[in-house]
Amino acid sequence: MSFLKSFSRKALFVSAFALSSSAFAEKAMDLDSLLKTLEAGQVAQTQENKQREAQFKSQENQQIRMLNELKSERNNQLSRSERMETQFEENEIKLGNLSDTLSKRMGSLKELFGVLQQASGDASSKFRTSVVSAEFANRSDVMDEMAKKMGSTSKLASIEDIEKVWFELQREMTEQGKVSRYTSEVIVDGGSKVSKEVLRVGAFNLIADGKYLTYSPETNTIAELTRQPVARFQQSAADLQGATSGKVDFALDPTGGSILGLLVQAPNTKEQVEQGGVVGYVILAVGALALLIALERFVSLMLMGAKIKRQLKDKVAKDDNPLGRVMKVKDQYPDVAYDTLELKLSEAILREMPKITRNLTLIKIISVVAPLLGLLGTVTGMINTFQAITLFGTGDPKLMAGGISTALVTTVLGLVVAIPTVFLYTILNTRSRNLLLILQEQSAGIIAERSEKGA
Repeated sequence: MSFLKSFSRKALFVSAFALSSSAFAEKAMDLDSLLKTLEAGQVAQTQENKQREAQFKSQENQQIRMLNELKSERNNQLSRSERMETQFEENEIKLGNLSDTLSKRMGSLKELFGVLQQASGDASSKFRTSVVSAEFANRSDVMDEMAKKMGSTSKLASIEDIEKVWFELQREMTEQGKVSRYTSEVIVDGGSKVSKEVLRVGAFNLIADGKYLTYSPETNTIAELTRQPVARFQQSAADLQGATSGKVDFALDPTGGSILGLLVQAPNTKEQVEQGGVVGYVILAVGALALLIALERFVSLMLMGAKIKRQLKDKVAKDDNPLGRVMKVKDQYPDVAYDTLELKLSEAILREMPKITRNLTLIKIISVVAPLLGLLGTVTGMINTFQAITLFGTGDPKLMAGGISTALVTTVLGLVVAIPTVFLYTILNTRSRNLLLILQEQSAGIIAERSEKGA
């Protein structure tokens, strides 16, 4: 109260001073007017102070009431906390006792549930990658749920759960020995999905329309291989899908698709030839030229040999074969000595020799040049490979293996051309020599006959 009174006096003094200052500023006042003004202000200030005092008292009671309520709430919470701590300690003791009781009662079941958890986990990973899951979906989810349940100490497997694991394992073994047909969505070239009849060969392969399929366990989808194996494998797949009974030869992948994926990645003959580059095409062109020449020579020598055989049976010399033309020399020089006739016959045989041995030397040259061209391509490819190693290092073995493989393609092409060319040259050279021997033999006979006449 004293604080309020002193505050009121100070406020009254300040207001009186302000009023007096403003009054003197506006107009000088006499003492009576100033006294009246101060009295009026003091009355008004007193009333205002009483109102404030009443308001402060009412708020003081309210604050005291709120303080009491908060103290009561605090006491209640402390009591509740003590009760909860006591209950928590009691629950821990009960939980420990129950855990011990559970462990004693489970006994050997713990080992059983451990084996069941391991079997479920192994089966889940197996089912996730098995092509059988393409027909029977969500099998791995069941095994995952079982493994999680076995890993939890608060849940135990029921008889139904154990039988479910046994059933899935038994179904996997049974389906691995079956050839099953079912309809499913297949992703074809272009990304569109088409409903097709899918043939599942055990746990090895999936085929549809004579094409091999691949199963993606991540998306649970079936798609055609963008690159199919060679024609004979596709034909076996088509035969199997079209068969209704009996046995059909089929090329299956025991790894579930790994070998098939590597097989389709291997380059075919056309791609291997393309890896040879310009040198490879030059080798093939040279080989084709040698083949054409050999074919022409083979036909010519065969026809020539047939005509010579006919001439051997006919005593009348003809101009359509080398032997006939050689025999005509005897008729052209009937009176010359046998040594002169021998020279004339040798001259005739020499004229026929280029026709018989024509282009054989070119075939021999090609058989020698083809491996050299292959070696040239290999050396060039190895240079490019070592340049790539210089740029990218040796961290990636596939880079080195791929470059060396490409470089060796030209060597293979050179050998492929050279080996048959050598055989062709040998055969044609032997045939031509046989024809020349016939001419020389007949020429020797003619000379002997003329010598006998001269004697």
